[in-house]
Amino acid sequence: MAGASIVDVIGRTPAIWLDRMVEARGLEGRILAKLDYLNPGFSKKDRAARGIIEAARADGSLTPGQVVVELTSGNMGTGLAIVCGQLGHPFVAVMSRGNSPERARMMTALGAEVVLVDQEPGSLPGQVSGADLARVEAEAQRIARERGAFRADQFAHAGNAQAHFDTTGPELWADSDCSLTAFVDFAGSGGTYGGTIRALRRRNPALRGYVVEPAGAAVLAGQGARQPGHPIQGGGYAMADLALLTDVPVDGYLTISGSEARDTARALAREEGAFAGFSAGANVAAALNLLAGPERGGRVAVILCDSGLKYLSTDLWDQGTS
Repeated sequence: MAGASIVDVIGRTPAIWLDRMVEARGLEGRILAKLDYLNPGFSKKDRAARGIIEAARADGSLTPGQVVVELTSGNMGTGLAIVCGQLGHPFVAVMSRGNSPERARMMTALGAEVVLVDQEPGSLPGQVSGADLARVEAEAQRIARERGAFRADQFAHAGNAQAHFDTTGPELWADSDCSLTAFVDFAGSGGTYGGTIRALRRRNPALRGYVVEPAGAAVLAGQGARQPGHPIQGGGYAMADLALLTDVPVDGYLTISGSEARDTARALAREEGAFAGFSAGANVAAALNLLAGPERGGRVAVILCDSGLKYLSTDLWDQGTS
């Protein structure tokens, strides 16, 4: 059935079993990968963008024609550019220069105004830290005040997690023929994990949930931020208090290094034909580790968060760079 606009086709993405990768590593069990890079904005954040904007319009906190402002690593901004453009809201994306330039170009093409913020002194391009994100947040607040804008506030707005509760979780359960035993997700805003695990637990109370963080920045696991810089864009900001994870069940925490995420994303493309980004590599690496450990023989779900096309300027696809 055709949608009235592109907003209507957000979600309902396909899923595949990563049996080739699992079998090649001699593991027992299966990994179900949700191909959310096939959303219109090439990422899972389209779901949250739609959820936040529709909820805000419904409760009156976002008025017709009002400007929307949000900080982004690029994916939420792309989703908001699509949703806001279709619903008549000018959108301003505020992003660190440390994120890949493809993201800014895509948001601009979709009609967004993109404001780029310099990184902290000493920060590396492609490695956005919590300190870099704080600079972006300050700029987003300033612009919102000056323009009387609505802040989408992806790190706190309930519409983020609710979108995944309403769509991602039920879809994964149906995609797996109601067979999942675990779900694992890389922590960004916490909305995907928070909403999805709550939906899956309603269907299987024994299903286990795991949160992934970058090695050296595993603050949710209580390890502190020893090395906050890492290449896994879109999360791992060493933020210990994520509002969307409050009172959300977590059965365990895993850490994945940037090189593990990179190598697994490359293997995912080569072995399964799924061309996804750094965080997808982190999720699949974590799922493989779970099958080698506490989830041996189980069925673990992951999200392939965004497209590998958003990383062509990074070392992710430079096969000569490790």
